[in-house]
Amino acid sequence: MFDADVILVGGGMVGLSLALAAGQAGLSVRVLDAAAPGASLSEAFDGRVSALGRVSSRLLAALGVWRLLEPDAQPIYDILVSTGRLRSGPSPLSLHFDYREGEGETAGQPLGHIVENRHLRAALHGALHDHIGMISVQANAQVVSVAPDAQGVEVCLSEGSRVRGRICVAADGRESRLRQAAGIKCVAWDYGQCGIVTTVHHTKPHGGLAHEYFLPGGPFAILPMTGARSSLVWTEPAGRARALIGLPQAHFESELRARFGGQWGDISCDGPRWIYPLSFHHARDYVGPRLALAGDAAHTIHPIAGQGLNLGLRDAAALAEVLVDAHRLGLDIGAANVLSRYQAWRRFDNVSLSVITDLLNRLFSNASPLVSMAREMGLGLAGGIGPLRRLAMRHAAGDAGTLPRLLSGNPL
Repeated sequence: MFDADVILVGGGMVGLSLALAAGQAGLSVRVLDAAAPGASLSEAFDGRVSALGRVSSRLLAALGVWRLLEPDAQPIYDILVSTGRLRSGPSPLSLHFDYREGEGETAGQPLGHIVENRHLRAALHGALHDHIGMISVQANAQVVSVAPDAQGVEVCLSEGSRVRGRICVAADGRESRLRQAAGIKCVAWDYGQCGIVTTVHHTKPHGGLAHEYFLPGGPFAILPMTGARSSLVWTEPAGRARALIGLPQAHFESELRARFGGQWGDISCDGPRWIYPLSFHHARDYVGPRLALAGDAAHTIHPIAGQGLNLGLRDAAALAEVLVDAHRLGLDIGAANVLSRYQAWRRFDNVSLSVITDLLNRLFSNASPLVSMAREMGLGLAGGIGPLRRLAMRHAAGDAGTLPRLLSGNPL
């Protein structure tokens, strides 16, 4: 009756992580990826990096992905959060997270890792080869309709074929066609900002320091990469961002130097530049009839704290656990009461972080002198209170709340 237990639409980082988690635990998975084979593995496809929190690394280790990814992962040993103004340098009042402040089993462990998205995708595809019997990937698969019924769900593709499963998972991105077809509404707005992404080479080592530098135009994040490189995520109002990305090389590097300062030595940026419009959306429901949303299909947040992918991976771990537990009990994995457990589990975490990142962006993009003074004092105060700082470190690493088994380092 079924081509697979789980029909998963979307072959991105969250979708493939979910496929591995479900497939390794005994569920058959058919991944329908709209992209051409290998397209997402090229450097031109996506120039971004991701900041993986500690629990996300545990998930990838449990899935057999981390061993393939670790050589290309840069540990984060320090995080510096500061404010400042163009060409005047950072304020002396800042918030500093040091990995040596870790407690218990996290003592001495990095705060996280920076990985290039292309390397993470390659590692996920590499891990799939060990599970060919349970997980299949179909490229160039354009979904045109999804029809749930009492027993399962039928997915129709543009070339005329049909696949049937017990449940369909939409991991097809922020513009999710499956979410729209299911009539699931979103709370959404445009920030009027764009993020410029590029790789910067520098002559001094970064030492594993990630610097979130808040300027009047928006956050200027310097994220350490392997070697003497850092990834830049530079947020500006949309019009200014488009003008900046079109500057000649010398002028663009001059604008970078005005913001970087001398800590990294001489810098150069001769690689590609990317620009991404920034927006917010949050689905009112994560589930529908035999349908579950995961990752950007359910929520997109501001990249100010680098938590977007971590939220998606937590979705994948929670949904896999819910489905696998139901399967082992002999229950219908696509039943409404099974999917409602996933929605209840993930909603609070996702909503909380969505609100926090939105408020942070609005607070730190405000150029008012009074607001600027309050920001600096707040950072200095938070940096001086050890327990508060360590609590923030735990939340940044994702190591708080009720974690799915995979995020605790345990198998499903």
